[in-house]
Amino acid sequence: MLQLKNLRKSYHVGDTVTKALDDVSISFRDREFVAILGPSGSGKTTMLNIIGGLDRYDSGDLVINGKSTKNFKETDWDAYRNNSVGFVFQSYNLISHLSIINNVELGMNLSGVSAKERHKRAIDALIEVGLKDHMHKNPNQLSGGQMQRVAIARAIANDPDILLCDEPTGALDTETSVQIMELIKKLSKDRLVIMVTHNPDLANEYANRIVNFQDGKILNDSDPFAETQEDNDFQLKRTKMSYWNAVKLSFTNIMTKKGRTLLTAFASSIGIISIAVVLAISNGFQKQIDTTMGKALAKYPIAITPSATDLTSANQRKLSTKNVKNRGYITAEKDANQQASHTNKITQSYVNYIKKINPEYANNVSYQRSVNLNLLSNNSGKIKRIQFSNSDPDSSTSALAMRSQALSTMGIGSSVFPTSLSKNKGSFLKQNYQLLAGNWPKKATDLVLVADNRNTVNINSLKNLGLSVKNNKKFKYADLINQKFALVKNNDYYQKIPTGIFVPKKVSQSMYDSATKLKLVAVIRPKNEDSMQLLSTGIAYSDQLSQLAIKLNRNSEVAKAQRKSSVNVLTGQNLAKNEKESILQALGASSIPTGIMIYPNDFDSKDKVLDYLDKWNDGKKKKDQIIYTDLSSAVTTMTGGLLGGITTILVAFAAISLITSMIMIGILTYTSVLERTKEIGVLKALGARKKDITRVFDAETFILGTFAGVLGIVIAYLLTFPINSLIYKLTDLANVAQLNPVHAISLIIISTILTLLGGHLPARLAAKKDAAIALRSE
Repeated sequence: MLQLKNLRKSYHVGDTVTKALDDVSISFRDREFVAILGPSGSGKTTMLNIIGGLDRYDSGDLVINGKSTKNFKETDWDAYRNNSVGFVFQSYNLISHLSIINNVELGMNLSGVSAKERHKRAIDALIEVGLKDHMHKNPNQLSGGQMQRVAIARAIANDPDILLCDEPTGALDTETSVQIMELIKKLSKDRLVIMVTHNPDLANEYANRIVNFQDGKILNDSDPFAETQEDNDFQLKRTKMSYWNAVKLSFTNIMTKKGRTLLTAFASSIGIISIAVVLAISNGFQKQIDTTMGKALAKYPIAITPSATDLTSANQRKLSTKNVKNRGYITAEKDANQQASHTNKITQSYVNYIKKINPEYANNVSYQRSVNLNLLSNNSGKIKRIQFSNSDPDSSTSALAMRSQALSTMGIGSSVFPTSLSKNKGSFLKQNYQLLAGNWPKKATDLVLVADNRNTVNINSLKNLGLSVKNNKKFKYADLINQKFALVKNNDYYQKIPTGIFVPKKVSQSMYDSATKLKLVAVIRPKNEDSMQLLSTGIAYSDQLSQLAIKLNRNSEVAKAQRKSSVNVLTGQNLAKNEKESILQALGASSIPTGIMIYPNDFDSKDKVLDYLDKWNDGKKKKDQIIYTDLSSAVTTMTGGLLGGITTILVAFAAISLITSMIMIGILTYTSVLERTKEIGVLKALGARKKDITRVFDAETFILGTFAGVLGIVIAYLLTFPINSLIYKLTDLANVAQLNPVHAISLIIISTILTLLGGHLPARLAAKKDAAIALRSE
């Protein structure tokens, strides 16, 4: 039973107060047809809206089945409208972008009714109002009477206890009005029907109870119902529109405005297109750089030299360049580079550690040893001292200084080719060099002659081999292959003179004959133009040859003498600090390499190698750590950082258009709110919460944002084709612009989030609209 107890409702406009309801008390039976008559402005529609929960009373009480509504929250009123009340309006208030059956199902969307049950109830309601054959039409395809029948079907589909009709025949002709009244009278047999009308004839003919209203008060009641005390048995079922239903509702609305939606999405996608194109080009160029560097630097060695720069210390030394306060003194400080300099103490333990590197990551290791090779040649019929060096033999540098120099060049241009840790992984030379003549080296005494990509060799290298060379002179491979050289032991090469120093003996045939013979077995060059000059042009040999020289000379007389002496036994000069070790290494008295070069199998394996090298330093004092030099990383970091910086700047500029898009979406959403004001009122009349209204408009901006993002990515992808064509014409670089799928998905997400942010405020404004006012909007 529905009861109104001393209801009062006033409207305030400035200083004017209008009493719409003035102490109204009335009770209604559960099943009856009540017609409320009265002139315009008498308060009858206000009473109908308060009964329906669309408006709130100032004082008094509205009691539903014994339950007072004084303490109802907003969500309680929403649930009440959805579960207990059905509305039939004069102007039908159908949602134009929904089909007839979807209009009828709308209220049940909020009740949590399953799709199957919802569809069945909607069909039953349309059959009851006589519109079975029209359920799949749109509202604009129906007559006025048919649209009112749809409104009635929507009102009864959820089986409400109360049916509220506000001038249901006001917009209909006489014949149609009679049909609608007959239908409403039929419905009153199962529920309470309260109808507001200006037509006393229809009221007297069809209603079984007439209530006259005037100036906010009940003048008379043809069949009053005495109030009775009822138990509170009223239960509220909370309403909630699912996200999926909100999306469907918004999608159907968007599809009615395809042209505007497409233009809106395109305008919103401009920022996405700009950023996507920038990222595609940047991504493509980065891949080009990575590919080029991957080819060029894949075999670039990680160098461990006697001294290295501690980049950590160097970075820490980046101090401010601003002028400090003048305090009347200066501070003496070591040079920053000197402070960052680190001496690597390579030990046999470290060498053994290097040998245990996983061949899957780095199979080739080159050991640089300072041992001097005492070399002779007899290729021109005359025995000569020679050296495997690119230095000018005619320079003023003494032969002794040349022999004493350490062969420890790090990085490009080494004369010692790497040793393979695993024979199953293949030879370093075979992987990186092309055999022009001869056979690949197999023994420690086998030498190779390295040419560059143009088949040229450093002229000094050939002169140092004892060959008669002029600039641009051509040598046939046959003139070079199988040339022999002699590696002489220190004991046969040096003699001690009375002053106590050791000097080279005069070369002789017996010295040559008793020496270990070396043979040039191959002429090689890099495989292609992308191959790096890992070995310098000239003679290259294996680490086994260096170790052979050390084995022959470790216990030589000159080595023994140098171990005991504090002067250079080759020159008689006093030795500075650390020089003795260098002389011993040059004489072959030490097997510890002065440097090591590790060649990663590929660019991706380099990080594994670096991790392995870093583990050696774990827990060690800084002075005992081994610092390596990874020049390939420095090159890639510099180029990648530069490209990354440019990309960031361009993306930042393009992002401005995204902000503009967000603002535009906000404006368009607000426009949509204005256009759909009546729809908002209908949804609220059906029990939609504020959250549901917000969700509907958020769903619209979600669809727009996602569509704009997808459209932007599609357009950006299509643009990569002409962009690639243009770049190819300008640079000969093919397929530069490449849109990364991760970037594409990220941009779609960003577009969606920004549009949701831009449209959320108007959506909140929509949710706050007054239902009764919204329903009166046109």
